[in-house]
Amino acid sequence: MNTSFADLKRSRKSNLDSLIKETQKINQPTNEAGGADTRFWKPDVDKAGNGYAVIRFLPAPQGEDLPWIRYWHHGFQGPAGQWYIENSLTTLGKKDPLTEYNNMLWNRGDQTGKDQARKQKRTLTYIANIYVVKDPSHPENEGKVFLYKFGKKIFDKLNEAMNPQFEDEEPVNPFDMWEGANLKLKIRNVEGYRNYDKSEFDSAGPLLDDDDNLEAIWKTQFSLNEFVDPKNFKSYDELKARLDQVLGLDGVAPKPSTTAADEDDEVALSRPQRTAPAPKQPIAADDDDDLSFFEKLAEDD
Repeated sequence: MNTSFADLKRSRKSNLDSLIKETQKINQPTNEAGGADTRFWKPDVDKAGNGYAVIRFLPAPQGEDLPWIRYWHHGFQGPAGQWYIENSLTTLGKKDPLTEYNNMLWNRGDQTGKDQARKQKRTLTYIANIYVVKDPSHPENEGKVFLYKFGKKIFDKLNEAMNPQFEDEEPVNPFDMWEGANLKLKIRNVEGYRNYDKSEFDSAGPLLDDDDNLEAIWKTQFSLNEFVDPKNFKSYDELKARLDQVLGLDGVAPKPSTTAADEDDEVALSRPQRTAPAPKQPIAADDDDDLSFFEKLAEDD
């Protein structure tokens, strides 16, 4: 689909309706060499774990339908210290061996099975293009376009802007360049994890006053569809073999591994040594605290 910049401006009202209804998929954001993808922006925090930045979510890149994509993934440590850190095939609407195994544990009815299923639950992550308005820790990022990885709590704020709770509030498309709004990220350290509850949208208004500059920003956005390719997901059989190995379900006692060379990195994070103890994972399901869990894994490496 070839969309002109003029079409983007004309169709922004209908775009809001479609954004409210749709979600999409994602695979892990690492570069081909396996290192951190420099296209991604991440807010910094101080020693106390607090941080502040202002960002603007951007519309769908040229030729693409949605301004975000999402994926499900798992990250947990087995009984012998090996890690299962994999993207879930449920992202693609397919059967996933760990989801099936967790369902079995839960339906078994005992507390031990439910506790294990919670430990092994899937986590939801989103990716979108953003324009960095203010980044006090790294002012060199201001005025630039990046990819931004975020969890359910930030997405809930996007959803709340599009679907206001009260009758006197007008819906806002936070991805709109003219009538959207900047997001003020306010990060706190809550029990060792990044918390975004205080984050809020500013008043609606244009990102910039000049359409030529807005068009230039739009054209420098990164493709999101490249992350959706099913070929980047492991097959059911590959995931099942890895799961059996980590949990010792293959009849072979699992041995702690000392290297992560046989596994893919998860959500652009460096993998810790498999013998290292993991920090306690939050109980709250599928939110930015879970994303912070993986960030802590990288920091502990």
